[in-house]
Amino acid sequence: MIPPRLVPLLEQFDFACERLVGRMAGPVMDSGDGTDTQVGPMTDEEYLWEPVPDCWSVRRRTDGPGARATLLAGTGDWGRDTASYPHPWPPPFTTIAWRLSHITEMLTLRADHTAGQHVLTRDDYVVRGDVAGAVAAFEEGATAWRKALLSVDDAALDTVGYCTYPHGSDPEEPFVDIAWWVNQEVLHHGAEIALLRDLHRSRQR
Repeated sequence: MIPPRLVPLLEQFDFACERLVGRMAGPVMDSGDGTDTQVGPMTDEEYLWEPVPDCWSVRRRTDGPGARATLLAGTGDWGRDTASYPHPWPPPFTTIAWRLSHITEMLTLRADHTAGQHVLTRDDYVVRGDVAGAVAAFEEGATAWRKALLSVDDAALDTVGYCTYPHGSDPEEPFVDIAWWVNQEVLHHGAEIALLRDLHRSRQR
């Protein structure tokens, strides 16, 4: 049985993920009122598009970090621009690739630190340099997080530190607040990705 308090959060998460994948991959997306809107699949060029100078993005490790970044997070041939605390101010503008990598890593690691081995770190996360791989990784991360949500009972929702994810406030928060936080991360970064797609399309015109 799904704890009643978790049901609306789970439904919101499912809708947000489905809508974001549709917005990125096409051929249609939910316009928000249940009707389908035609949308073309995102290209690698669009995924890595830097609309302003000195964006943070994902980059080949051989190229090194971008402006104001001090390292490339993750593992594999690609990494995501980041910097040690304190982060640069004002925050660098980030590409679709950066934003999608960020939320996918968050979903993947939080799933492990909720219902997995509780061992994954950012150094274990494989950063994708192509849009097909990135969208597939997002879907895998979303599936893992959903499975983690379904593993909890009502008592777990109130348990502080139930999720041991090391890069957030999880050790100090009840799990129900973490579930809410993950939803808003997907929602607001998903909206940012959608806006960047709109801007890229308008630029081409």
